[in-house]
Amino acid sequence: MKAKHQRLTLLVLAALAVLGAVLLAMSAMRDQASYFYAPADVARKGLPLGKSLRIGGMVKEGSVRLAGDGVTMDFAVGDETDAVIPVRYKGIAPDLFMEGSGVVAEGRFQPDGLFVADEILAKHDENYMPPKLAGERHKTESLK
Repeated sequence: MKAKHQRLTLLVLAALAVLGAVLLAMSAMRDQASYFYAPADVARKGLPLGKSLRIGGMVKEGSVRLAGDGVTMDFAVGDETDAVIPVRYKGIAPDLFMEGSGVVAEGRFQPDGLFVADEILAKHDENYMPPKLAGERHKTESLK
């Protein structure tokens, strides 16, 4: 076999090995993937039961209710449409979590339509500044 053919064969085998590794990694990560749904998507497509996913939107004003145990909270997530998803979360909410703010919740839908969140991520806008830095900035501006 000529050297040119050996290089070509080796190149094809290397490409097949890389392709096989990528496909194997993708199939292993398929169960780990978490898809993002907006409330309008859920209203249009129905409840995706039985799989872990993420929902996102704005926390509806007046919807946050803290249970008697102090760590379980119920709230509603909505978007620019009238679609609303009721959410239950047990744990300590992030500092930025509040009514009217953006939120991403990861968990599962129950058959009754309730979304039980395992994790909550609070979103903020591009103007956010940590309270400590905001206080220092305010002090330096007042000295000028």
